[in-house]
Amino acid sequence: MSAAPPVVRPVVPGTSDLSAVTAIMEHYVEHTVATFNEIPPSTEDWAQRYSALAARGLPFLVAEMAGEVVGFAYVAPWRPQSAYRHTVESTVYLAPGATGHGIGTALLRELIDQATAAGCRQMIAVIADTGSPASAALHRHLGFVDAGRLHAVGVKHGRWIDTMLMQRDLTTPP
Repeated sequence: MSAAPPVVRPVVPGTSDLSAVTAIMEHYVEHTVATFNEIPPSTEDWAQRYSALAARGLPFLVAEMAGEVVGFAYVAPWRPQSAYRHTVESTVYLAPGATGHGIGTALLRELIDQATAAGCRQMIAVIADTGSPASAALHRHLGFVDAGRLHAVGVKHGRWIDTMLMQRDLTTPP
């Protein structure tokens, strides 16, 4: 990885962005419990997700270093009921080997800024308890607070997994 800071920008449909997102997520689906997906979404699935989020004015971002997509982040509606329309759930993933370079911080910071500009008021992070504190630490660093824990709600690779809920009020600075 280069020492230059990551470039965080919106996904550009029709480019290799969504193929890179597909490859990053495929790693997490197949080799980790960080996502409860058991089948990797295809590039077409990501294109549909991108279109749905763009139609709502919600951000879907990638981070690049040395011209290579090394991470992605987006927000999606927290729940389908209309009363939740100002609450979103964040998603952030980095390419294997891309941790420790400020990429996650840059992505999540820009995601918070763009979600706030889009009129969102609350951001929820649902974090699989993988045993690593990195994701929770990233979120705490950017103003998220612990909101609860759901015990043994997912099973993947023969392991029952808790999820941690974290929340950030987008109407106040961290």
